Amino acid sequence: MDINKLLLFCLVTVFMGCATQKEIANNEDEEGLRDIVEKRYSQDNFIFGMAAHERRIGTQSEEILNKEFGYVTPSNDFKLTVIHPKPGEWDWSRPDHWVTNAKENSQIIRMHSPISPQVSDWVKEDHRTAEELGPLMEEYVTALSQRYNKYDHIKWMDVVNETIDFDGGWFGPKPGTDKWENPWPQLGYDNSHELKPPIYIKKAFKLSNKHAPNIKQIINQHGAFEEVVWDKMKQLVQYLWDNDIRLDGIGWQAHINMGWEKENGNMQRLSEFIDWCHEHGLAFHITEFNVWLREGHEGDYEAQAETFGAIVELLLEKRKNGMIGINFWNLRPKETARPQLDGTLWTDNFEKKPAYYRIRQELLDH
Repeated sequence: MDINKLLLFCLVTVFMGCATQKEIANNEDEEGLRDIVEKRYSQDNFIFGMAAHERRIGTQSEEILNKEFGYVTPSNDFKLTVIHPKPGEWDWSRPDHWVTNAKENSQIIRMHSPISPQVSDWVKEDHRTAEELGPLMEEYVTALSQRYNKYDHIKWMDVVNETIDFDGGWFGPKPGTDKWENPWPQLGYDNSHELKPPIYIKKAFKLSNKHAPNIKQIINQHGAFEEVVWDKMKQLVQYLWDNDIRLDGIGWQAHINMGWEKENGNMQRLSEFIDWCHEHGLAFHITEFNVWLREGHEGDYEAQAETFGAIVELLLEKRKNGMIGINFWNLRPKETARPQLDGTLWTDNFEKKPAYYRIRQELLDH
């Protein structure tokens, strides 16, 4: 090889090496989910975030949360279980930490602070009477609302949570304190209305409407979008409006199984319900989003990505007609209540799953 060819070969080799290193750097510095949303989407009509526990602040989980999401939902840190754990005992340290931390990272907050089954054991004790539970609920909702209404970056709050059971009945109390139960229906039912709704729902919203006028307010429901549940939710919303209750949005806790989007009628019911919300001036939120990998589907990340992607794609289309919120429920499997079902966008080793890239592409495409 003559000297000129040798020099050319060396130059090409060096150039290719530089190009490879540049390509790697570009991949590392590619736009994250937060970058895409903040550059391309209106925050007034679309919010995109993730839940996290306060104990994750200062860890790698929080670093990823701050990079990828401008909207955060403290998982359990605004609930009665944390704030009012025992009679006469109040602890605001964890929610206050979130308020400060979100402000420092230019994030908005949705307070997951509902009157719901997630209450302190002492509230669920069987000897509690309606005469006791009413003042307890009023004290908590009033204190919470008054404390956090003043913060501009707290935009939303879940006022009531998990009111309707999977068969369409009202979700209520059970014996003992170790079960998933809802003690609040013991306050009674409005028998003057054909729906006979539990009184606590209207009472909680009246308190939050009064004491948190600056925060938009949500009623939140769990389940796999069973038809009987969401038909009843429409009736409940109308009942609240008839009683002069302000309601700004409806939330769905979408803890669903891989392949949910392929089951007959699911996507159509979801689509039609979102349309109903927007036609009535309500925002629609997915407030808790996981796609579980049940036994026999462990590690099926491509199918998981399809389920996440199909639902995100639908919601991105729907944002053209009204407010949409999407909130993923915690970063890694071990940070959820069901780590064995592996329903998150990251692995326990902080590796992005195919679902992350599928959702990123949906954001770019829309």
